[in-house]
Parts: sequence; structure tokens; C-alpha cells
Amino acid sequence: WGEGDFPFLYVQLASYGKASSTPCGGGKTAGVREGQIKNLSIPNSAMIVTIDIGDAKNIHPKDKQDVGLRLSLAARALAYGEKIPYSGPIYDFMKIDGDQIVLHFKHTDGGLAAREGVLRGFAIAGADKRFVWANAKIEGDTVAVSSPEVKEPAAVRYAWEDFPIVSLFNKAGLPASPFRTDDF
Repeated sequence: WGEGDFPFLYVQLASYGKASSTPCGGGKTAGVREGQIKNLSIPNSAMIVTIDIGDAKNIHPKDKQDVGLRLSLAARALAYGEKIPYSGPIYDFMKIDGDQIVLHFKHTDGGLAAREGVLRGFAIAGADKRFVWANAKIEGDTVAVSSPEVKEPAAVRYAWEDFPIVSLFNKAGLPASPFRTDDF
């Protein structure tokens, strides 16, 4: 349309369906959410994360007010240039440090925070590609993930299922998007 890179805002799939009993069991929507994260390569785009306000029985969250609020933050930042937090943490890269993996994020905006004070929903695997629930702790703008069951870690997944446990937010109160560090 000859308008340049106008803002493109979209909503990532909310949690929906059954929780998995195995660590990061995947499910139908995990891969779709990953595809939606890849769309952030579109210039001047923002993805609204709704993983924390989903409904096990309805793919359309009932909480439209928070969805609209998060979209308005992104519009204010992208369309109007306001310097405000508009996204939750987005996985950027990892570093293996001995028996743990340290995760780095974009959009930490004031730091990272754990809902209810405890990080949950993280799983870790070694070269055997067998994920186990992990211990995770916030260290500044990073998260260190480990498990006594995995001595040589290779990959981490967070909230990688249809209806995951979510706990990682930034201090602006916006949830982290589910992610994986592997391509197993």
C-alpha cells in the first residue's frame, strides 16, 4: 500500500486443552506458538502473549480486557513511539555453564519476576533428549536452569505444552512466551 512498515500486532495462542503429565509434552499448540514467535521477524511487529489467561475448554480466553490492554501497550509503543514496556520476556539465547543452562531474554523491562515467588514450568534435557522437570532461579535478567538428573545439559523448554504451568513474567507484569532452546 506504499505506507512503509506500519505496525503489525497479533495475539499468540492462549493456553488451551489438557495439561501434560510429562515435562514439556508439546501438544498441538506448542508448535503453533513457536511459529508465532518467528513472526516477530516482521518489521515493526509485536506479539501479545496470553498464555497466562487461557481456558482449558475454550481456545478464546474469556479475559478480553487483559488481551485488549496488552494490545494497547504494543500499539502505544510501536505506532506512537512511547517508551513503555509492551511485551513479556522473549527467549533470546542460552549459555551452558557447567551443570546448568543460563537463559537470556529480550523485554525484561525492570527485571524478571516469578509469579507466586517460584519459577515453575521449566524442563531440561541432556544429549539423550529426555526432558525432566527442572529447578529454575532468576539471576538478574537471566534464568539459571538445572536438575540433579541432568549433569551435562543441552536444552531447556518452558511452558511447552497445550495448557502449561506459567510463572515467568517481567516486572511490568507481562508473561514470558513459551519457548524451547532445542530443535529436537
